[in-house]
Amino acid sequence: MEQTITPPNSRLTQKNFSAPNVIRLRDLIVNSYLISETNGTWCLVDAGMSPGHAEKIFQVAAQHFGAESKPAAIFLTHGHFDHVGSLKNLLRRWNVPVYAHRLEMPYLTGRASYPPADPTAGGGLMTRLSPLFPTTGIDVGNQVQTLPGDNSIPLMPSWKWIHTPGHTAGHVSFFRESDRTLIVGDAFVTVKNESAIAILFQKQKVNRPPSSFTTDWEQARQSVEKLADLRPTYAATGHGIPMHGNQLREQLNDLAANFSGIMPKDGRYVREPAVADANGIRFLPPPISDPLPKMMGIIAALTIGICVSRKIGKRKTRRS
Repeated sequence: MEQTITPPNSRLTQKNFSAPNVIRLRDLIVNSYLISETNGTWCLVDAGMSPGHAEKIFQVAAQHFGAESKPAAIFLTHGHFDHVGSLKNLLRRWNVPVYAHRLEMPYLTGRASYPPADPTAGGGLMTRLSPLFPTTGIDVGNQVQTLPGDNSIPLMPSWKWIHTPGHTAGHVSFFRESDRTLIVGDAFVTVKNESAIAILFQKQKVNRPPSSFTTDWEQARQSVEKLADLRPTYAATGHGIPMHGNQLREQLNDLAANFSGIMPKDGRYVREPAVADANGIRFLPPPISDPLPKMMGIIAALTIGICVSRKIGKRKTRRS
């Protein structure tokens, strides 16, 4: 399927814009993408959040590439739970290779878990809920392979991969130089991912990577600068609605120039990054004491105490 880029002065809005040969699939709060070459070869980038997302991927792939079609490969920006949710279900039907950066291998072969979420970084309901989200790795077995060291993408010659660590140590983005299209995973996003309201209404704005799971903020800053230097025409993000044109470039440049002022003021990994290698996590900074759960417990206890006292008072009044 050929989709075309519309000139910047077009009436086409950010919300319905799409790049050539890039199809976005939304699964709850996260995106995956089908990308294709002009010769018909196509691949999947990321696998969504829920196991059931596989069925949607199968349906859209059949619609655009044929009922018996399967991708040449699956590429992962990283292995967080919301980007590999349907991966095992996909691989039960598709015997295809899965490619990721070598530093993601421990989390895709079941050998390691990601660092715990940081509920103290960034504020917002989604940040507070982040300890409830899984961090355990999955085991894809021998189907997972490392991306080539020359930054090429197997079977997709118009694309290359770029190491963009910070959100995870092995996070990568994908770039098509011919029209300056980026698929960036969570290196940056186009919604305030910490806010449940922002996610609900999908208000578009270039934003920092999701704060509760970003484990090296200096690397994250450098990655944003690297991506801004590419001057992308189109950015397909892991969270939020894809953006294009001058609005994208201006906001991405602003994020890169003012990253230190936009990142969380404090947090476990803001104070000190986690350190990882090809075997998994080598160092975790100590967690930050979070007063909110204790305060909520005190408020709950006081509320219960007041209710009990009122009931006792009402009973005494009736007896008298």
